[in-house]
Amino acid sequence: MNKNEKFVITLNRELGSGGRTIGRKLAERLEVKYYDKALIQELTKEFGLTVEEIEKIKAQKKTWWNEFNNYYKKRSSTNLPMEAETVLTTESMMATERRILQNLAAEESCVVAGRSGFLVFRDWPNHMNIFIQASMESRIERVMRKQGLSRKEAIAAIEKVDQGRETYIQKYADTSRYDTRNYDLVINMDGLSEDDAVDVIMNYIERSSSHSATASE
Repeated sequence: MNKNEKFVITLNRELGSGGRTIGRKLAERLEVKYYDKALIQELTKEFGLTVEEIEKIKAQKKTWWNEFNNYYKKRSSTNLPMEAETVLTTESMMATERRILQNLAAEESCVVAGRSGFLVFRDWPNHMNIFIQASMESRIERVMRKQGLSRKEAIAAIEKVDQGRETYIQKYADTSRYDTRNYDLVINMDGLSEDDAVDVIMNYIERSSSHSATASE
């Protein structure tokens, strides 16, 4: 990936791995927009959009991007509940989310966190796919701390989200989200802080950009 050109970085992550925070911090470091599934769902609810309506707005040359961007600024400062991530979207919602994300990414560089990111941008030019994972014990402890759950409740939440996300991927693609061939970089968070992970990613991006620049010479 060449960071000097318009790019998209996708982060798939396990619940309790810290991936959502990593995505936000990475976007801040790169000074680009950050989008996650919860935010996109909020956008579709706010504007009541379907794929057809998105295309109609674009055809009329309305400033849909400015409207989205203004709403993004308002909503991105709040932390939407993790429970929102457990909801499986319908096929029509998935298509709408895909179109919204691709239109946003076409405008400028961004970081996208969510279980479908590597699918949405699989054929996108100049992109990077990252997977954030952690040991089950680390994930349980983080979910207990972040959501105020008991150990039993945390385990149940993790298992529900794991199953839901894997089912989602298998429904729309002949692959598994655990297949490392879907990613350019996989990070195990055991023993690492979110800032450590961002440093690893930034170093990888710098090296990738250098290789891209050399290859184009």
